[in-house]
Amino acid sequence: MKEKTNWWATGLLLLGSFIIIIPLYMALIVSLKNPQQLAESILAVPDTFQFRNYLEAIKLTNYFQSLKNSAYVTIPTVAIVLVVNSMVSYAIARNMHKKYFKFLYFYFISAMFIPFPLIMLPLVKEMAMISLDNLHGLILLYIVYALPLNVFIYVGYIKTLPKSIEEAAIIDGANVWQIFWRIIFPVLKPINATVAILTALKAWNDFLLPLLMISDRSSMTLPLVQHVFQSQFSTDYSLAFASYILALLPMLLVYIIAQKKIISGVMRGSVKG
Repeated sequence: MKEKTNWWATGLLLLGSFIIIIPLYMALIVSLKNPQQLAESILAVPDTFQFRNYLEAIKLTNYFQSLKNSAYVTIPTVAIVLVVNSMVSYAIARNMHKKYFKFLYFYFISAMFIPFPLIMLPLVKEMAMISLDNLHGLILLYIVYALPLNVFIYVGYIKTLPKSIEEAAIIDGANVWQIFWRIIFPVLKPINATVAILTALKAWNDFLLPLLMISDRSSMTLPLVQHVFQSQFSTDYSLAFASYILALLPMLLVYIIAQKKIISGVMRGSVKG
């Protein structure tokens, strides 16, 4: 029997695709034009592509230095978050029947309801007092801020895992540390993909925290450099959009390369239990 096409869903998907593609197309086309070509038409494909806009944007934004800074913050943050948050969540999930761990769980997730602007200035001042108003301080804060949501995600997933495998491992003489690393952590691959994506996007794209903490130009991350660049070249749209495309490119390439693993991990995590 031939399946019917859901035209409403297809239409919504096409509409959503156009909403996403059109701004990306405009940004790419504008970045490849000079001011004269831009004045003639915004949407039209130019006769000659101005690739020198990208070379100029790389030079003016010190692109590779800011790219290195963003990677220096994001990669350790994701690695530490995956290890630490999964360990904390495993301890909580397997001891929720105890009052202390139950209190700890609600204590962690309650932090999700505290608005960041409320604690923003005191936090930045404290970080400056202990000389952590730098990239290392950013890593520390991103790890701490990732804990509430990630504990909520991890605990919900771990509670669906059967305890029988762990009990069999205990009978075979395995300790808690061995059980976690050899049994539980490999099983967490689907949810690790979700946590890694959320954490990486937060650390890579965050603008407010670096703006408040980073003053040294050589330590600025990509979003912060874009802000400084935009204030200097707000009327040169070709250079501005070239810098935006360059800032977007790294995460886009990571997604294109790892999209199969990311999507399969998220899908397996969403249907678990």
